[in-house]
Amino acid sequence: MGKMTVYHGSYTVIKYPKIRKGQNTKDFGTGFYCTMIREQAERWAKRYDKSIVNVYTVHIDTSLDILEFKTMTDEWLDFIIDCRYGKPHSHDIVIGAMADDQIYNVIADYMDGILTRDQFWSLAKFRYPTHQINFCTNAALKCLHYVSSEEVSFDARS
Repeated sequence: MGKMTVYHGSYTVIKYPKIRKGQNTKDFGTGFYCTMIREQAERWAKRYDKSIVNVYTVHIDTSLDILEFKTMTDEWLDFIIDCRYGKPHSHDIVIGAMADDQIYNVIADYMDGILTRDQFWSLAKFRYPTHQINFCTNAALKCLHYVSSEEVSFDARS
């Protein structure tokens, strides 16, 4: 993997990313989440009164343990479910599509046994592409290099 630009939506400038354990379990577990899609980072930032998009360059160290889901597969779904149940993993970096708000309830229904796997896949449709890179370890965070931050504004917060 070559050098690329990634974005992180937040309420503050983050020059030195850290791994923080949040209250809620996330798709790829604990870590520092970024995306290659700027508009997605803006949507993440939109949750806050002050919306900041942090920009980083990243050169992924291929000696790290990297798990990449190139498409949404049963393995992707199973990994997300394990992470959302709080099951730890040993990967330094996890890359793949995001199980965003549009299908969160569908995943919850699948996890609760309300939907079958086939029903899940028939309902799991995205209106726009998603992408996330989770830097899960301090070694992975060393791949990130802060470039800039920008406050973004929105005409209507919804």
